[in-house]
Amino acid sequence: MQDTVKETAIVLGSFPVGEYDRRVILLTKNRGKVTAFAKGARRQNSQLLAATDLFAFGEFFLYPGRNSYTLTGAKIQTYFEELRKEFKKAYYGMFFLELCDYYSRENNDEKELLRLLYQSLRALQLPSLPPGLVQYIFEIRALVIHGEYPGIPAKMQLLESTKYTLEYIAATPIEKLYTFNVSEEVFWELKKVTGDFRKKYIDRKIKSLEMISLLEE
Repeated sequence: MQDTVKETAIVLGSFPVGEYDRRVILLTKNRGKVTAFAKGARRQNSQLLAATDLFAFGEFFLYPGRNSYTLTGAKIQTYFEELRKEFKKAYYGMFFLELCDYYSRENNDEKELLRLLYQSLRALQLPSLPPGLVQYIFEIRALVIHGEYPGIPAKMQLLESTKYTLEYIAATPIEKLYTFNVSEEVFWELKKVTGDFRKKYIDRKIKSLEMISLLEE
């Protein structure tokens, strides 16, 4: 008989099942992306009600089944409540969740991706950083982690400061990624670069990104 396991994780997706249950997608430290069912999580008095919301980060207690896990408990460290208060930033956060769902796989080593997601959600809450810059940094570093980052585009004329920024994003420790700001010119070049990368490496539409585009208009 298998024992319950404890995993550090972030909720990437949460979906209603039946009358009171939820199915959640977790990005975990040691097991990659996993699906878990939380029985009774939609009941108002359930201890799993808030723990199965998007962005919830902490320790999750999982009972392994044949094809999925059962979520039996959780100790949440942060709910990233600031993102819930700001409609626009919430969509940036949901974009990060969707992209992590796209990249991650079950039983893969996704520690770096989990660290990147956690630090990026924290950075979104900082008033000193434009959410668009956090997005571009996240996208570029996610490509590095996924092994698809092609380096500085050779066919694109970029400012030297933009090239330096790209090199910094690709190589610096994740905990130091969100410690700088950029000029308006560099910002727009990063937007162009990440847009080109996205078209090349992402083969599906990201719903939250479409909403961000509408909010930016």
